[in-house]
Amino acid sequence: MKGTQIKSALTVLFLLLVLPLGIYADSLTEKLEQIKSINNIRPLKSSKFKEKYLVNFNHPVDYKNSSAGRFNQRVVISHTGYDRPTVIVTEGYGGSYAQNENYTEELAEILQANLIHVEYRYFEESTPSPCQWQYLTVWNSLNDLHEIVTALKEIYPKKWLATGISKGGMTTIFYRAYFPNDVEVSVPYVAPFNKAVEDGRHEKFLEHQVGTPMERACILDFQKALLKRKAAIMPQFRSFCEKNNYKYNISLEDVYDYCVLEFPFAFWQWGKDVHILPDANGASDEEMLKALIAHSSPDYFQYETSSKSFYVQAARELGYYGYDVRPLRPYIGLKTAENYLNDVMLPKELQGIKFDKTLYRDTRKFLKKEDCKMMFIYGENDPWTASGVNTWLDFSKKKNMKLFIDPTGSHISRIGTMPATQREEAIRILKEWMK
Repeated sequence: MKGTQIKSALTVLFLLLVLPLGIYADSLTEKLEQIKSINNIRPLKSSKFKEKYLVNFNHPVDYKNSSAGRFNQRVVISHTGYDRPTVIVTEGYGGSYAQNENYTEELAEILQANLIHVEYRYFEESTPSPCQWQYLTVWNSLNDLHEIVTALKEIYPKKWLATGISKGGMTTIFYRAYFPNDVEVSVPYVAPFNKAVEDGRHEKFLEHQVGTPMERACILDFQKALLKRKAAIMPQFRSFCEKNNYKYNISLEDVYDYCVLEFPFAFWQWGKDVHILPDANGASDEEMLKALIAHSSPDYFQYETSSKSFYVQAARELGYYGYDVRPLRPYIGLKTAENYLNDVMLPKELQGIKFDKTLYRDTRKFLKKEDCKMMFIYGENDPWTASGVNTWLDFSKKKNMKLFIDPTGSHISRIGTMPATQREEAIRILKEWMK
């Protein structure tokens, strides 16, 4: 073999060994086809991106037990350019909405980035069969993300940012704590960080902190009126639940009481104005029930819902909030609301899950010790903010970790909803981080 031939052969060998996966593939489809864990690649329409694909990533059901089998996880890949940064949405629930032709995400627009949307395991099309609940753990969900990011970095080598909303924001935080080097930047939106099944901070927030004293009193008066008029409203309430075929672990009378208990949390979570509530003294029973259902619907307390997987995780690792019946003691039928997540929200075969604090302790330790590029965004009046990282983490001692609280904001607070000064600062920081 001549010298030039040897040199050419060595060059080809070097390229095969060193250059990223898919370097010879001309199209994004071909690049995706070269990732062994991907199957069922399907093009989607997009008004926001150059290309868009629905794919399935095949993962172990349990990363510590290969005999548990495998499942397909739904991932939507929206392509802007190989030379652009990439945003991965660590969704906490189902992801069907990401297939919409007009779907995009705030940070992907700000950064003109590629967008990877990952449906959470055990939701919608990403549910293993058989459904083995013991493997629905945060640790397994984070390994799902790690496998996806590791594979797609071969196609998108620029900087990566992870983001999520609410439960998805919690996932963003946990992902950074357990796989700190997978992404350069993390932006969790309105993410609670609960320390127990009934955390305890939300009730105090609703009773003493959120809104104004007048607004809090208005909501409490509305709750009292609903309970005082329970006997009159109950027939209509029962008819509504039966018409919709709602299924409960408890009596409809108790469901009614729980809807009243849930009312202030649900009302403030979505940033409603107390002036829209009917006058408790002059409103009809129909008007009172309509307002209750509009903000605290009885379908929430069913044991078979699309949120069942979340309730399993809340009971096991994520925690939740409780209810304080004391302000309503003279009017309410419930003696206590303790342990309601297990007793009310879970099917009987899943009740009795014990809460494990390992995830909370490990993540809290990481956030206190480290100072990675993370931007936490909360709404001032969002009840979930009561258990947010903002309640205990000293951001004044952090160079990189940033906190933004949207004044009077709710669970829908985003960079785009913040006042101009805050919004511009957040965007400046993100663009600097993602250069």
